[in-house]
Amino acid sequence: MPSTLPALHLEFIERVRNEVQHDRRLTALLAGGSYIHGGFDEHSDLDFVVVVADESYSEVMASRNEFAQRVGDLLAAFTGEHVGEPRLLICLYGPPLIHVDLKFVTASDLGRLVERPAVVFARTPEQVEKWLDSATIAWPNASPEWFEQRAWIWLHYGATKLARGELFEAIGMLAFFRDQVLGPMLHRRAGRPQRGVRRIEAFGGASVGRLADTMATLDPESVRRAFRRAVDMYVDLRADEPPHHPTPCMPEAIFDYLDAHA
Repeated sequence: MPSTLPALHLEFIERVRNEVQHDRRLTALLAGGSYIHGGFDEHSDLDFVVVVADESYSEVMASRNEFAQRVGDLLAAFTGEHVGEPRLLICLYGPPLIHVDLKFVTASDLGRLVERPAVVFARTPEQVEKWLDSATIAWPNASPEWFEQRAWIWLHYGATKLARGELFEAIGMLAFFRDQVLGPMLHRRAGRPQRGVRRIEAFGGASVGRLADTMATLDPESVRRAFRRAVDMYVDLRADEPPHHPTPCMPEAIFDYLDAHA
């Protein structure tokens, strides 16, 4: 366990641990996110993986809101289909407010992981460590082709919103493009796992300034300029690991569109 966790987080970890320990249907409690990566502070989420016995999984999944209610003052909760993870229960507790993710899995789900979690509790610690030792652990980094297949479509889509005068839509698309493309590619350049725009500010230097230039005010010319800078930045970052099949006519076609219609 990290040695400098805030008191609120320490207390919550202990409550979840105790609840798992007293529920015989649950075999282990694991923790990921900032708990293992570092940078944990009073604003951090808690990311838990609750390992459930195979024969009890359906029952636990059907009653997971009740589990969430038992571990603290639950204000709101919803499941993670929007991020492709229906096993996830996203919770807000408090006050004081704290964000907690509870993902319910079986032991077989530990075979493929995006990170190696820390073991907070296990009925059979040696077995859990053995599962984690044998797991395939790989962060879901996007390939150069993944970026290239999407970047120009997303940029054109945002530019069409600008051309219509839908500035909020266009500005929102720029934020989406930073999170899905430019931020991950900046992490790639820095040799880090691709994590959107998380902690990009810590990189400092010209890259952060260029990313800031893709932010726009509620003004058509500001938005058009931000799109041009987003294109330039993508082309620069793409050169680090060029895709095998670059999209024809780009970036010239998107610049022409911005000049003619936006």
